[in-house]
Amino acid sequence: MTKILNNDTLGSLPSSVSVPRYDRGAITPGILHIGVGNFHRAHQGVYLDRLFNKGLSHDWGIIGAGIMQYDAAKRELLSRQDWLSTVIELDPRGYTARVCGSMIDFAEISSQALVRAMMTEEIRIVSLTITEGGYYIDPETGGFNANHPDIRSDAANGGEPGTVFGAIVTALKIRQSAGMPGFTVMSCDNLPHNGDVTRRAVLGMAELIAPELSGWIEENVTFPNGMVDCITPATGDRERAMVEEKFGIDDPGIVVCEPFRQWILEDNFCQGRPALEEVGVEFVQDVSPYELMKLRILNGGHAAIAYPSALLGVHYAHDAMGTPLVQAFLERLETEEIIPTVPPVPGVDFNQYLDKTQERFSNAEIGDTIPRLCLDGSNRQPKFILPTIADRLEQGLPVNGLALEVALWCRYCAGTDDSGKPLSVDDEKAERLQKNAQLARSEPKAFLGMSDIFGNMGSNEAFVSQFSDALGSLWENGTEATLQSYVSKVA
Repeated sequence: MTKILNNDTLGSLPSSVSVPRYDRGAITPGILHIGVGNFHRAHQGVYLDRLFNKGLSHDWGIIGAGIMQYDAAKRELLSRQDWLSTVIELDPRGYTARVCGSMIDFAEISSQALVRAMMTEEIRIVSLTITEGGYYIDPETGGFNANHPDIRSDAANGGEPGTVFGAIVTALKIRQSAGMPGFTVMSCDNLPHNGDVTRRAVLGMAELIAPELSGWIEENVTFPNGMVDCITPATGDRERAMVEEKFGIDDPGIVVCEPFRQWILEDNFCQGRPALEEVGVEFVQDVSPYELMKLRILNGGHAAIAYPSALLGVHYAHDAMGTPLVQAFLERLETEEIIPTVPPVPGVDFNQYLDKTQERFSNAEIGDTIPRLCLDGSNRQPKFILPTIADRLEQGLPVNGLALEVALWCRYCAGTDDSGKPLSVDDEKAERLQKNAQLARSEPKAFLGMSDIFGNMGSNEAFVSQFSDALGSLWENGTEATLQSYVSKVA
């Protein structure tokens, strides 16, 4: 018989389910987390739950928060189960289930409620998983986009913020006026130098709402950079049914994830922090080397398998890894072109890291899909692939494999796979990508000419030549033959 998840049923769940061993009523808040999605609950939420189970940092409970309407549905769901979440680790050797109790409340969904929650002196960290697009990054400059309509609206509306950063600045302004300390703003999103990006957004918003506040923010608010990692696929009916069958839990908001998580943080917290080093979080002076390693080897690796797999009609990431040509393309691209651009990281063997990456990609239990890996390419390629190309071109090194990866993305954006079956290009720039990808069949520069994505890379003759050759082969010979040609060439 399944049990509806809440505080009252924790004691009657099967012994195979790990439940909080601490008194949740004794946990007091210290963190306000904005953006309570699956990744947060599988990552930060689990680290805190583990820490509380050790009897440590019980004054660092999480209060959930959001500002968008879709956050209201998550709040309603979690409220029915006392803010508890079931987290299933999809280990091929055997699934494990834990009920995570580190979230103890959830603010009402409104800008006013969000500001009030951040005005509470107990809140010493405001953490974020608001997706890469939530930081209002100017695609041309890489800085804060102060001219975005959402940002201009916040600047005009004063005390009625409609964005996360408007709410943060409004709350900090009130805290300053009340003589209260600031707080740490900690991004947990997967983007390069996430703390620096967050700092630019907060200061940029402050310049528009309360320019006099900027100096106080500089002195009283910190923005640690961090690298986060845990593959967390979307939850569907299959996963919910599996949890009911295997573990006897009725939790419509379950989270499934891989049995791997990593969190590396710069130790830069103005109002203290939980003792996360006790549960595996690594604190470092500079997260940049670790971040670059992940962005290029792991995230770049995802891009490398995504587009050839889509063109070959492969649906799951683990099936892509079971496709010899795709796996061979990944292996050669990583070892010959990607890894040589990554500076040494203390205590890390890149070959072992690549082996672990491929093992994670091959985990069939996750059910990670190729369409998920393909989405948002116009945002991901400039972060995960194009900087590697730029580094190699600057050093006069070949980019045959990387040019092929970009050509595969272009061919995918044209909207059909090798069999002629339509492909859905899930990207905010989908219409323009598809138009230019189709034009690129006869004029390759049409795709590389999108300067908001490629910068001036489209004027590099060596890259244009290799991209053009690869794209021409994909259209003329198909993906399989083009990959075979690449992996068979003598280095």
